[in-house]
Amino acid sequence: MTNIAGMRAVGLLLRRPPAPGERRPRPDDWGVVAVIAAAVVVETIVRSEVTRPALAAVVTAAGALALPWRRQHPLAVLLWTTGSGAVAAVVHLAASVPQVTPGSAVGLALAPYALYRWGSGGAAATGTAVLAASIGVSAAASGNGWSDVVGASVVVTLLALLAELNRQRVASRARELDRARMLEREHIARDLHDTVAHRLSAVAVRAQAGQVQAVQDPAYAVDALRVVEDEARRALTEMRDLVRMLRESGTPEQGPGIADVLLLAEDGPPPVRVSIDGGLGPLAPETATAVFRIAQEAVTNTRRHARGATAVTVRIGREADDVLLEVCDDGRPAPAPQGRPTHEMGFGLIGMAERATALGGTLEAGPVASGRAGGDHGWAVRARLPATTRGVR
Repeated sequence: MTNIAGMRAVGLLLRRPPAPGERRPRPDDWGVVAVIAAAVVVETIVRSEVTRPALAAVVTAAGALALPWRRQHPLAVLLWTTGSGAVAAVVHLAASVPQVTPGSAVGLALAPYALYRWGSGGAAATGTAVLAASIGVSAAASGNGWSDVVGASVVVTLLALLAELNRQRVASRARELDRARMLEREHIARDLHDTVAHRLSAVAVRAQAGQVQAVQDPAYAVDALRVVEDEARRALTEMRDLVRMLRESGTPEQGPGIADVLLLAEDGPPPVRVSIDGGLGPLAPETATAVFRIAQEAVTNTRRHARGATAVTVRIGREADDVLLEVCDDGRPAPAPQGRPTHEMGFGLIGMAERATALGGTLEAGPVASGRAGGDHGWAVRARLPATTRGVR
């Protein structure tokens, strides 16, 4: 089992894709090339112990010239730098002259770092084999044997660890940004749904009622059209406000509060009655907004889905440190569309539950006995939210 797990881990590493991000050469890359080239020229002139100084300068400068593309083509750059170094080592071996490389060649260590930082799993495996061969050839050319092999291996290992840590750090940061964007999209989607759906539901209900009553009572139809126009204008205004806030700050401002729940009361159909406990006390702005949005969505759902509802009741009270919200109707739930489960009928219940959970509260929704004759049942939405935002997460 251990061997199988190890083989799977190796397989995953080999299939790892290159790291994302900008890879094209940057202006500071050419600064690095200039520093390495200048340093190797000065060093080969000053340090008399550097063997074949002209060859050492050319090999180091040639390797440095490839470094600006190390992020874009990490394996190719590594092959170029190690290949040119291996050629110089073979020349020294053929001449039986111990190789002494300039210290400025350490700048070429950016190539193996780039391989492990940006390269794919397959490229890293190939590059590791090439590095191992290059270390062996260089150790033989220098005449120091195993001491150079151990030292170079330690350096490459440290570079690989540093590159991997940086790679994981950047990936973790990218995941955090993606999660923040996702949460922001959910927040905007909830606000958009709650703002527009409520108004459009009122428009639909009034338009339907107006069609039914148009022939018998033209005055009712005119009144219904007036309500439709008013609700449509409000929906457009709220949409413009939401878009404006997103353009200006990127995040919607603080929404409505408890006092706005009173605006949900109307004569219907069906009539909506709102009751707010006088001892509710001060609430956190986030809690007040959530209470309003949940109540608004619950009323909207009643208009859209409750058949034969004669009344909707919205009650807000307080119990210890929690705010209690209950929205009840006495209608019959509309049947789910064919082939679609009832719990997948829309995003309203999901949005309400998300608002409650985000504040550390709870939300329940389901059928209840309405008390009407004939055994009809209604629907209730009950939310318990903390008066303060101690549970926000």
